[in-house]
Amino acid sequence: MAIFLLKKSYHLKDLKETNFKDLWGDHGIFTTMWIFGKPAKILFFDKHLKNLIKSLKSYGISKRYIRKDIIKIINKNLLKNKSYNHLLRVALNKKIISISIRKRLSPRLNFSLRFLNLKREKPNFKNLKYKKILSYLKKIDNSKKDIGLISKKKEILETATSNLLFIKNDKIFIPKDNYYEGITLRFFKSKIKRMIKKKISLSNLCEYDEILLVGSGKGVVSVKAIQQIGWKRKKLKMYNMLYKNFQNEIRRCKNYEF
Repeated sequence: MAIFLLKKSYHLKDLKETNFKDLWGDHGIFTTMWIFGKPAKILFFDKHLKNLIKSLKSYGISKRYIRKDIIKIINKNLLKNKSYNHLLRVALNKKIISISIRKRLSPRLNFSLRFLNLKREKPNFKNLKYKKILSYLKKIDNSKKDIGLISKKKEILETATSNLLFIKNDKIFIPKDNYYEGITLRFFKSKIKRMIKKKISLSNLCEYDEILLVGSGKGVVSVKAIQQIGWKRKKLKMYNMLYKNFQNEIRRCKNYEF
């Protein structure tokens, strides 16, 4: 169960505080960022904010100076003397801005996946239609497991929290479409010359040497096993390389400016 440090909601119109609403199921957009260290750092902060605002426009959620308002709410709720290792979530619908900060669980090397026939609504956006997926996530230890999402055509899309990378013969494959391309995946795509888009299904997963999760909450995770199909990790080569790149980016991350 998630351990929350903070949960607050504000009216978008005038930024006055109101009773907390998580906004799950609403017509809206959210983003989740990793906040860490003392003084605080937020990994890929500008990219998260830019993508959030772009998606809000696509959903018809707009307000003059909305970027400044979001930053104002964040600044109001962060502590300058706090040592963080948390996930900062910002969510908006047409009336409310909600912010929450919860403890980040560090993924373990014995990580596993369980696939379900689920697909997010409008998967190209980080939208708030997550209630069904959350009902499954609440039942598992997110430091050890995640839920993989599969389309009706049995194609693997993403997990409930992260993007998926599949490695075979030192080549990286990613699902062809119908998933959200997260900020962390975009970071790795800028570092790696080629990621091959391919339709990937449970039936051919045993061909792959490594399966990795990449995302704001989990960073880089190597899947150890998928009991459903008897798949087991064969290597850690690509994981080690991507993990090193990710750690370098963490070290380059600047202190958050209040």
